[in-house]
Amino acid sequence: MRKFRTGPILIAVAPLLLCLQASGEDWPQWGGTCRKNMAADEKGLPESFVPGKKDTPSGTVRIETATNVKWARKVCPSTYSSPVVADGKVFLCGKADQGGIIACLDEQTGKLLWQWQGGPAAHSFGICGSPVVEGDRLYVVNQGCVVMCLDVNGEPDGPQRRKARVLWTFDMKEKFKTEPADVHCGSCVIDGGLLYAPTSNGIDPLGDRRHKMFVYRDGAGSKGGRVIIEDPEVYRAASPDCPNVVALDKETGRLVATDDTPIAENLLKGQWSSLAAGQVGRRSLVFYGGGDGQCYAFESPATAPGQPVKLNTAWSFDCNPAEYKQFGGKPMIVHYYLGDSRWGGALNKNDGTFAGMGEIIGTPVFYKDRIYVAIGRDTAMGRGRGALQCIDATKTGDVTETGKIWTYQGLDWSCSTVSIAEGLVYIADVAGRLHCVDAETGHCCWVHETKSGGVLGSTLVADGKVYMPTKKGLYVLAAGRQERLIERIYLGAPIYASPVAANGTLYVVTHNGWIWAVRG
Repeated sequence: MRKFRTGPILIAVAPLLLCLQASGEDWPQWGGTCRKNMAADEKGLPESFVPGKKDTPSGTVRIETATNVKWARKVCPSTYSSPVVADGKVFLCGKADQGGIIACLDEQTGKLLWQWQGGPAAHSFGICGSPVVEGDRLYVVNQGCVVMCLDVNGEPDGPQRRKARVLWTFDMKEKFKTEPADVHCGSCVIDGGLLYAPTSNGIDPLGDRRHKMFVYRDGAGSKGGRVIIEDPEVYRAASPDCPNVVALDKETGRLVATDDTPIAENLLKGQWSSLAAGQVGRRSLVFYGGGDGQCYAFESPATAPGQPVKLNTAWSFDCNPAEYKQFGGKPMIVHYYLGDSRWGGALNKNDGTFAGMGEIIGTPVFYKDRIYVAIGRDTAMGRGRGALQCIDATKTGDVTETGKIWTYQGLDWSCSTVSIAEGLVYIADVAGRLHCVDAETGHCCWVHETKSGGVLGSTLVADGKVYMPTKKGLYVLAAGRQERLIERIYLGAPIYASPVAANGTLYVVTHNGWIWAVRG
């Protein structure tokens, strides 16, 4: 047991309890546990299902027209978020008609129990991160960069209805002036008495600074007409002093700690990675993928002091191979933007051969004292050479050389978090290829081509199957060292969220706000 002292109150906590076991076979946070491995210990999941015909007025499907579907419901106009399942409830975030939405559904029936709507309406993506649920509390960052703590049960709103009950909030935009590139999409993680949240601070915010990013040729359209401004000063972080990771007292929302890593000095565009946590020897570490392409491990404080402190950086690892940092005499940031295949004069021909720096978008996965994480870019930039790193998490300091176990460079940029099961690592890249790699050696076992570019979601490994979300539907492949496609299921819309499995049920979410609960 570790103890946190908050003022005069002594709080006893069991560190990483949420990591080691969820409630039953729930999936209470992004990645299932705080280690963030996208793998579930479930049995009896279906190889295929028929989604059924939608009943638009009720926002459900006609179950008699479906196969292997327990229930399905339209929750919101659109979503990029993956669901979480805890204590008989399913939680899904997304975009409402105005602002963001958090919906609480009954796990057995899909009935809406309560929902929260709010935050800035101008953000077209809504809430992109997934909540984390512990006990009777739910924690999430909304589209306005506000960390929210809600009661999972809501509160009465008349005799037959319930509404959302917000317990506390922490406004990172007000406190730190954080400016995400496009959108905040990172998910939180809990370690003991602390809630860790990413700020998603970036250099390309939606707002009046965007016009400074481009110049347009007269008469040219948006495709091919944009040219890079070769002035590095244009591409500095809007809020250079904003922290990248904050630690809050999970009971009260009080600020406990922030990181002091110099990510803003080498920020490429945005920061969209979520946080992971794990116990390494006697150290409780929190892992973060930076917008500078480096993976960081922070030491979780043993005590929560009365005043905010700085997080100690246990180690850092540069995930960009050396050959990706040859800029041809140009400033690093200019070379980065010349890697956007949409721009006039771009170096990137969108064929997967461009070698340039990437940020970390997927979540670092902690597995057997190792971190598995890949570099990537916004899918709109096109394809480029990627790298999947396996890092020794027991090291200290700059571990780019000393902590490197292996690097796999046979993939394109990737926005995905890995799935690890039975000695194999599965990861999708932005070109729509699924890679199966040996977890010990980094040797590639096979690559499956879906010909579906722009993959944003992550794979799920469960019950001997690999579920891969794409724009063209859900691909189901056999897990193992031999490539075998089982099925492709089209659900009528792209799938940007990652599938999850809990309590014998597979959950699949499409971009147009529908969620399917599927059982074999």
